[in-house]
Amino acid sequence: MQTFQTFYHSPIGWIQLEASNEGITGVNFTDEQPSEIAPTDQQYLLECIQQLDGYFKSGRRSFSLTLNLRGTRFQQSVWNALMQVPFGEIRTYGQIAHTIGNPKAARAVGLANNRNRIGIIIPCHRVIGANGKLTGYAGGLWRKEWLLKHEREVAGMH
Repeated sequence: MQTFQTFYHSPIGWIQLEASNEGITGVNFTDEQPSEIAPTDQQYLLECIQQLDGYFKSGRRSFSLTLNLRGTRFQQSVWNALMQVPFGEIRTYGQIAHTIGNPKAARAVGLANNRNRIGIIIPCHRVIGANGKLTGYAGGLWRKEWLLKHEREVAGMH
């Protein structure tokens, strides 16, 4: 399978974008500035860049990208549930577990979140602990906090 990659510079750091011929496979923060950013003409990457621009700069609230999800059936059910969490809102791991019909699977939901390779688009940043605290985020908790604040402001929920 052929893979493509480029980088996107967001207000909260560099994001490595990856795609295959079947869709987006990765949207991941990186703490290192890329040494070289080759221009891309890969359609899925171009669409992703355009929609991320809209999300960060113009108040875009949803994404309509072709995704190439790679994970177990359970992980994919969690990721699909995450994409149903409305912009600017949050859910707990337990609420997501209920949504997928497996109410005792809160911990497994957390593990599936951890395996999400398509951050922001599959909004795992919208999931918090049962105690209302921000918990693990591959991009760092400060980015999770920034994304949630950004969405609340865009949605007028200050």
